[in-house]
Parts: sequence; C-alpha cells; structure tokens
Amino acid sequence: MARIKLSTPQREADFKTKIELTINFVNYGNHMGNDAVATLCHEGRLRFLKSLGHDELNCFGKSLIQADAAYMYRGEAFHGDVLEVEMFVEDISEYGFDLLYKFTCGDRLIAYAKNGLVFFDYEERKLAKAPQEFLNHFKK
Repeated sequence: MARIKLSTPQREADFKTKIELTINFVNYGNHMGNDAVATLCHEGRLRFLKSLGHDELNCFGKSLIQADAAYMYRGEAFHGDVLEVEMFVEDISEYGFDLLYKFTCGDRLIAYAKNGLVFFDYEERKLAKAPQEFLNHFKK
C-alpha cells in the first residue's frame, strides 16, 4: 500500500501557534479524531493570516481556496493536550502555494499536514494569479 509522506522543511517556521484540544476534537477512541486535523489546520491558517493582517477572503488582495489536503498521523493526542502548530509556506507557484503543518505536543510528533491553497477571484469565479505583494513577502 502506498503511503503519503509529508514533512516540513528544516528552517524556522513562518508561523507558530498553540491550540488546546477541547472535547470536540476527541473521538470514541478517546484520542484526537482524524477529522480534527482538518479543523486544526483551518484554525492555524486563520491565525497565520491574521498575524499578517489578512484573512481567507482578502489575502494580499485576493481570496484563498483550498485545492487539496493531505494528512499523515504520527502519534496520539488527547483531550487537554496543547498542540504546537508550526506552519511553512512552500512550493509557491503562479496561482498558489502549499501550507505545510507540523503538530507536536511537547516532544511528541502528532501529525504532519499539507493544504494546497490557490488564489481565487470570487467576482470572476476563477483562479487568480498570486499577488505580487504575497510573492515578495514569501519568495526566498
């Protein structure tokens, strides 16, 4: 069986935040459910964009939509755990980028995730090119 392989770059994260696992993230196995990772990514992404003075509807002048997502689980997390979420902007293209996530709890690796995000123009209902200000900010 082919497995998804995710990791994060060996550099300082573009953004870090901490999120406590409340009961709504816990499943019948008494640990973080697989559906919780999508919600935690969304929360982390919103905090990251807010730290830049932007949001998903206005990110450097364009909206963002999620084109794909992947998750790789590496350990368990439980109710009350505080996860550190590190985020990395990678693979910038003409229309979007990947946002990579690393979830840890103390010294335990919990999960990696990737969201493929593209810029979108809701008025024209089509993809939009990455704003130059975004490119200037994140191109390394």
